[in-house]
Amino acid sequence: MKVKRLQLVHPQGTGSKWEFGLTRVHGLLSVTLWMVLAATTSVRAGSGTTDQAASSAIPGSSTAPSTRYGLFGWLDHRSEYGQGVFPEPFLVDDSDLEKDEARLDWLHTHRNDQHSDLVTAEVEKGFGLLTLEVEIPFERDVDAGSITQGVANIDLGARYPLYQYVSADGLIDTTFGAGIEVGIPTNSSVSENAEFVPKIFNDLKIGDHFTLQSVLGYSTLTGPGEDGGLQTFEYGFVFGYTIQHDELPVPGLQQLIPVVELSGETALNRADHGESSLNADVGFRANLKTIGRVQPRLGVAFVFPIDGTARNDVHWGVVTSLVFEY
Repeated sequence: MKVKRLQLVHPQGTGSKWEFGLTRVHGLLSVTLWMVLAATTSVRAGSGTTDQAASSAIPGSSTAPSTRYGLFGWLDHRSEYGQGVFPEPFLVDDSDLEKDEARLDWLHTHRNDQHSDLVTAEVEKGFGLLTLEVEIPFERDVDAGSITQGVANIDLGARYPLYQYVSADGLIDTTFGAGIEVGIPTNSSVSENAEFVPKIFNDLKIGDHFTLQSVLGYSTLTGPGEDGGLQTFEYGFVFGYTIQHDELPVPGLQQLIPVVELSGETALNRADHGESSLNADVGFRANLKTIGRVQPRLGVAFVFPIDGTARNDVHWGVVTSLVFEY
């Protein structure tokens, strides 16, 4: 706002100084005093406005610049989403923003004389806040000497953050987002039905150590066979506790993250409507120091069933994971 400036206009006249009587002198002094008071009041008011505007423009002033951005201002620049805070899960879908990442996982499970191996290669690429991923799994099942194997559904996925909240002290940092996964069948002996899974997720960080990743999805299978049309509610939770190098000074180790996961599903139709299956795993993710531009991240976890339905499929298992961030 511009401050008004009052200019004093001197009276002009050609008469002698004796022509100004006491009355005129008194009037002139009164007018002059009024103008000085008016100017002083105006300058003070303008000065306060100017100082207030200036203070709002000075960094560190009481009026801090907004940290909100994105659609409707729902995102927050202070959030640590996408900065490597959240560990890569083992059984649950990843929900963090990944810029450039490749990983190779091997899941080995046993049930009596049956065992299964699932090897998955995955690549993730970030475009701004959008993460795209491609998964190519190979499955091998052995049941009493009978072997079934082949390339399972090729999964294409995308996810994007929608809303973030960060407390003033940074203690709580949470991100809500949405994603979709599409499974393309390969018509192998282990892949006949396409799968569509819209999902929502939340990545929560509390303090400097604790993280919780939550993923909820609605799966629909299409295609031939008895599984065509099957609908399932899928859910997963990943609990992590990050230990930094200065807290555990192991050479070559940047972070050690103990991880506990819960991965479950509930049938929404067919004869198994309402039946749930819940598995869990306990392990760790070791983020090593970078080698050039590449950071290796090693992970190992023990898999076990929680309820009876899951126990019908798996008695125990081990999953190993090797991730390269570049």
